[in-house]
Amino acid sequence: MLLTAMLKSASDLMSGIALMVVGLYQWSPWKNSCLEHCRAPLLFIQRHGGFRPQAGASVTLGVRHGLYCIGCCWALMLLLFVGGVMNIAWIAGLAILVLAEKLWSRGRLLSRTAGIAAIAGGLFLIVQHFGRLA
Repeated sequence: MLLTAMLKSASDLMSGIALMVVGLYQWSPWKNSCLEHCRAPLLFIQRHGGFRPQAGASVTLGVRHGLYCIGCCWALMLLLFVGGVMNIAWIAGLAILVLAEKLWSRGRLLSRTAGIAAIAGGLFLIVQHFGRLA
């Protein structure tokens, strides 16, 4: 029973920190840059040399674009550890958020709104953790 309480306490603190990191990243210029590149793959291809017949050039272009997409979504995927890696509702919610950020014309606004919610949730969990210790 004591071990369970200790794990829950540590989990709240780590979840709160993760939420804060995600919330702050949602507001960062890196997120914005990655989101812009990830939202328009054809424009990315045109800006970075276009289609080439060489396999190596195509792979390099694909990897570069993939890195932008990872940069866009890594923080949101970190939230799987907060909500539960096997929680299907949490996975579906994050998938919808990622899709809406990428496809919706106001995706940046949605990203920042999600960032505010993540920061608020993180603060709540951190305060709850330290309140339990007092």
